[in-house]
Amino acid sequence: MQFDAMDRKILLELQQDAGRSLDEIARAVGSSKTPVWTRIRKLREAGVIGPQVVIADPEKLGFEACFFVLIRTSEHEADWQRRFLSALRDRPEVMEAHRLAGEIDYILKVRVKNARAYDVFYQALISEVKVHNVTALLSMEEIKNTTALPL
Repeated sequence: MQFDAMDRKILLELQQDAGRSLDEIARAVGSSKTPVWTRIRKLREAGVIGPQVVIADPEKLGFEACFFVLIRTSEHEADWQRRFLSALRDRPEVMEAHRLAGEIDYILKVRVKNARAYDVFYQALISEVKVHNVTALLSMEEIKNTTALPL
């Protein structure tokens, strides 16, 4: 799919607040409602726009601790990886999981209520799959958090 300046404007607006009315978005991008709706529909059909979700404030819901968990493993077999990925997908505390190049194999972003809740998560994870080394880093302050791509 080809993107033009209007598509980028629409995407920028949607990334800021997709809950606004179509009229508001059209006004913000300098267009009328029907062409904006048509472009949004085409962006959805092309898979550029995924599901719309609500971003909840974790601290207001009691999830005050954010840990970045660095995992090194000596296991690289397909069965281990399948079990490990399944364990991550089944844990609602895991907000993000990435496989890395370099000395660290995986990094997880884990949201929990406190350090005790992190330990419960950690104990459950290592009881499900064998890992070589785990380092947990507690985020002291979130400086920036965005889901918006730099269009």
